[in-house]
Amino acid sequence: MTTMPDTPEPDDDDLSPLLSEPFARAWAAAAPGLPARLGDRLGRRLAQSLKAEQGMVTVRRRSALAETLAAGVQQRWLYRAPAGRAARPGEPRAASIIELQAGARLTLPAGGAREFLVVRGGAEVDGESLGLHDFLLLPAGGVTGLASVDGAHVFVREADGAGAERTLVRDREAGWPEFAPGIRRRVLWTAGGEAALLYRADPGASVPVHSHGHDEECLMVQGELFLDDVLLQQGDYQLAPAGTGHRITETDTGVIIYAHGDLDLQFT
Repeated sequence: MTTMPDTPEPDDDDLSPLLSEPFARAWAAAAPGLPARLGDRLGRRLAQSLKAEQGMVTVRRRSALAETLAAGVQQRWLYRAPAGRAARPGEPRAASIIELQAGARLTLPAGGAREFLVVRGGAEVDGESLGLHDFLLLPAGGVTGLASVDGAHVFVREADGAGAERTLVRDREAGWPEFAPGIRRRVLWTAGGEAALLYRADPGASVPVHSHGHDEECLMVQGELFLDDVLLQQGDYQLAPAGTGHRITETDTGVIIYAHGDLDLQFT
């Protein structure tokens, strides 16, 4: 009797491990039968991809570490800053998705300034009733209550945020100001050249080559986006440290993205 191989998961399409060792050397090696010029071009493209990925943190939603915080509440970690070193410009202390089942409640202890963005369902955060794509920034220092009647997923970003003031932006009231051809942008909060933003891009839209003066975080709220040779899908997250950049930023499907980074992109 022949044993059939396991059927691949339908969403198991993450090809990024193919850019790491031991595959990287195999890709870069000359392949028999390939014209030398084509082999050189593939090698250069691989080198560019590996260089662009250095230092970046990419987390797939399906593989994010989940931690149970209370009955009916899970936290999926996207980023936690290493202890014992100075923070980069715009670097968060932590970023996560908190998933609340219907009727669940949670109290977050006092910490840094926190941003909350509802990415699924509806939630009550610090007494505010938030719907899909509503945003709330809370200053550092206070405990925060979260609850949901019907269930919700809430993105939570924590940072030092000295001087941050309570800010509420409701999706139904904020609109989508034009930013570039095929791209609209909503500024949720800004200070000192740093900003929390929502981008909405049409299919086929792209952003020119740019670098980052602050850490740039991208959370895929809806749709798919290529950041260089990495395809991000709904729920995925990437942090690109200050000083890095992106050669390719484009979408075939159209997207809504939460971003935290430079208010003014540094085009190169």
